[in-house]
Amino acid sequence: MGIFEPYRAIGYITNSVPFSVQRLGTETFVTVSVGKAFQVYNCAKLNLVLVGPQLPKKIRALASYREYTFAAYGSDIAVFKRAHQVANWSSHNAKVNLLLLFGDHILSVDINGNMFMWHFKGNEDSPSPVGQVTLEGQFSPSCIMHPDTYLNKVMLGSLEGSLELWNISSKKKLYEFKGWNSSVCCCVSSPALDVVAIGCADGKVHVHNIRYDQELFSFTHSTRGSVTALSFSSDGQPLLASGGSSGVISIWNLEKRRLQSVIREAHDSSIVSLHFLANEPVLMSSSTDNSIKMWIFDTTDGDPRLLRFRSGHSAPPLCIRFYANGRHILSAGQDRAFRLFSVIQDQQSRELSQRHVAKRAKKLKLKEEEIKLKPVIAFDCAEIRERDWCNVVTCHVDTPQAYVWRLQNFVLGEHILKPCPENPTPIKACAISACGNFAFLGTEGGWIERFNLQSGASRGSYLDKKEGRNAAHIGEVVGLACDSTNTHVISAGVGGDIKVWNFKERDLKSRWEIGSSVVKIVYHRVNGLLAVVTDDLVIRLFDIVASRMVRKFEGHTDRITDLSFSEDGKWLLTSSMDGSLRIWDVILARQIDALQVDASITAFSISPNMDILATTHVDQNGVYLWVNQLMFSGSSNVDTLASGKDIVNVKLPSVSTTEGMEFEGCDENPSKPPESKDLSGFHISSQQIPDLITLSLLPRSQWQSLVNLDIIKARNKPLEPPKKPEKAPFFLPSLPSLSGEILFKPSESANTERAEKGVDNEQHKKSDITSSQFLQILESSSEVQNFSAFTDYIKGLSPSTLDLELRMLQIIDDDDRQEPEKRPELISIELLLDYFIHEITCRNNFEFIQAFIRLFLKIHGETIRCQLTLQEKARKLLDIQSSVWQGLDKIFQSSRCMVTFLSNSQF
Repeated sequence: MGIFEPYRAIGYITNSVPFSVQRLGTETFVTVSVGKAFQVYNCAKLNLVLVGPQLPKKIRALASYREYTFAAYGSDIAVFKRAHQVANWSSHNAKVNLLLLFGDHILSVDINGNMFMWHFKGNEDSPSPVGQVTLEGQFSPSCIMHPDTYLNKVMLGSLEGSLELWNISSKKKLYEFKGWNSSVCCCVSSPALDVVAIGCADGKVHVHNIRYDQELFSFTHSTRGSVTALSFSSDGQPLLASGGSSGVISIWNLEKRRLQSVIREAHDSSIVSLHFLANEPVLMSSSTDNSIKMWIFDTTDGDPRLLRFRSGHSAPPLCIRFYANGRHILSAGQDRAFRLFSVIQDQQSRELSQRHVAKRAKKLKLKEEEIKLKPVIAFDCAEIRERDWCNVVTCHVDTPQAYVWRLQNFVLGEHILKPCPENPTPIKACAISACGNFAFLGTEGGWIERFNLQSGASRGSYLDKKEGRNAAHIGEVVGLACDSTNTHVISAGVGGDIKVWNFKERDLKSRWEIGSSVVKIVYHRVNGLLAVVTDDLVIRLFDIVASRMVRKFEGHTDRITDLSFSEDGKWLLTSSMDGSLRIWDVILARQIDALQVDASITAFSISPNMDILATTHVDQNGVYLWVNQLMFSGSSNVDTLASGKDIVNVKLPSVSTTEGMEFEGCDENPSKPPESKDLSGFHISSQQIPDLITLSLLPRSQWQSLVNLDIIKARNKPLEPPKKPEKAPFFLPSLPSLSGEILFKPSESANTERAEKGVDNEQHKKSDITSSQFLQILESSSEVQNFSAFTDYIKGLSPSTLDLELRMLQIIDDDDRQEPEKRPELISIELLLDYFIHEITCRNNFEFIQAFIRLFLKIHGETIRCQLTLQEKARKLLDIQSSVWQGLDKIFQSSRCMVTFLSNSQF
């Protein structure tokens, strides 16, 4: 166990596994694979609604039916109902490549040509298949489909180029299609009977009549590569969409038998799936570039346009930085994209616009990738100026100018910063001042120049005049930093020289040599310490004011990729290509924790609140989040969690937790650790923060209704008296009733039967059962002094039922001279007071218990006032309630004073 524990991964949308589409009512959902887990999106807005649990191996095929999801991983098939696994089928001896929903059955095909049939409706726990078919000869299955109206028949395509039609009921091969001497990559059934479309590896699409084994016509892709996906339109338009390995989607008109339109640059990589939504002019596509897109055919010329999409990095990120107080992450990747990821709500993630890339690429007849800016190698941001002007500056690979971005509008800025126009060299380092007004750029030629971010104008360069140089450094500038008061500018040269400059006069104030090539620097503006990484794998800390080294850390065995201070400046975090992330205590000058991962960390960032750590890794397209356990353990001692000098091997965070996640329109809270999901115990646990309370997580309406039950009853009271019903038919004997309702006279046989069975009033019977269960659970919980079962029971009751339970304990005959100790109502009331004392002391379910106490006192307050034994319990409850609330109110007032003070301060 370490300080940082895996939480989850973000930025993953889909991969190379074809998606599965299903309809639930009027809504359409698409299930996609993201490595070892699956995700479900609502096609209405492409918002994430469900994330499946983590599987032992990567998913190879998907199928879905209503709330069921079938995922093939390795040689097994997992069956999920929503996010919960209900079965695991494992009869295959080889990897399963294909899944097909076939009525009440699932067909699975492995790479050895074995096809199994599984029945899933009603008996998900059945571990054995209901049928098996072994494909004959040299036949490597590559795709499977069910031709419409062909009962019990499926069609399989092979890598050898042939196709076979099988009857799965009789387990016989009906016919073999010879093919076109090219591997079959995909096949799909058309709305017309007996007609299918087949995509081959040679780039041809064959529209074939399988009833007569006759080719109707064929199309050829204009770009090289295989046909990887096909889909027929079902809204009445005679269209066929085909996708290829080059990322191009072609739309074919079946009536005119020609190409209608081409979506060039639809995706940056191979198309995996295509699907026309039922009875809609909308085409959905997915690709290995980690994106899902929806295209709508509503233009006058028939060309589709992009309707909505969801995408992530298609290549590993290079730089990341927390933004907006830890709610977002800025990420720059090798795919030339600059993205903003939301840690809380996935649908807020987006790519920053580079200003009409698609239009410019179409006009210049170039690829979008050629129009986009080159990959970002370094960037800096200043949140303080987000609403005023551009507040992010980026420098790119082999680019002699830097670009600014306006995050308020998520768009590339209008200014381009060009340092040293007489001798342009690629920019290698950048920094923004604490005030957000100035940007500093360092070039490969050793030039450092300051720019105004509002106007984009140059505000002077920094030159080392003492040695007569026409630059700040000899060689490349590898790092820049500025202090919090705009007094000093710190720069580092690749040769190992660190220089401190006067901000305003731009002259050199001090300098020192390290003696080794500098790789990266990080400056902490609060404590004034500069961390320097050199190629000898040593991290050195310098005091800028004293111009001397104060700390030295060693331990990494390979190139150090990134380093960062914590927000309070007490920790220094470093990552290396040796796969380790190490945490150094700056004050104690020692390593306090280290973790090892399989994929080396290339960049990381820690949130301002120090609760989340974000990392990027080699050959991984996502951003991985880690939770700081010190924020939730309730212990301030680092040694209880940290591993010290030992290195702990940790797996990378998964897309979901082991149990899976469901999103019902609510925001996801990243600051809640995974183990906080266990809410069954109501004692003070080690996870509970001292002096604070824990809420019940019940809907607000449930506990508020307890307080306002009388108002609700008065509001729901009918305005008019019940009307007298019409007379019953003359042939039905009836009885008069006080309520005015018609009561039909039962027959003699019915009366006899009711008398034999002893049937009584059902409503009274239900009330007696509920009341006895209420008292039984309360008494048993009081005996063992563990009220968790009773709390679970009353939280499951409706407000009106809970009110009825309390009123059934009400003492009506006050003149009864029976001893108080022998009255069962008083014993139950005393047990309830003990329950309230226990829950208030533990500070659990606070808002629900307060509403429960109010309802309890409203009903039994007079009884407590008249009984001495109950008065003592009530006084104890009052003392505990006052003590807990006074402590809580003190924290509230302290926080309120601090917020008021800071809001009125002028900085």
